[in-house]
Amino acid sequence: MRASLREKIVQVCNSKIALKGDNVGLSFYAFFSNKNENPELLMEAATWWIQTHQLDYFVKARIIKAMVESGQ
Repeated sequence: MRASLREKIVQVCNSKIALKGDNVGLSFYAFFSNKNENPELLMEAATWWIQTHQLDYFVKARIIKAMVESGQ
């Protein structure tokens, strides 16, 4: 996964955790606006989330953040 997407994921996870607490869940759509402005980047996130790690639709933000920070 490209570095800019990793940074965006960590940033979004941090803001969601700060706003809603440590148990907040999110989907990969949380990293994108409602418009499909960058389908390639969206597919990259979806591939990482669904195919690579076979994650459920909603996952705790703290878990996603830890995975991305550890290089998974």
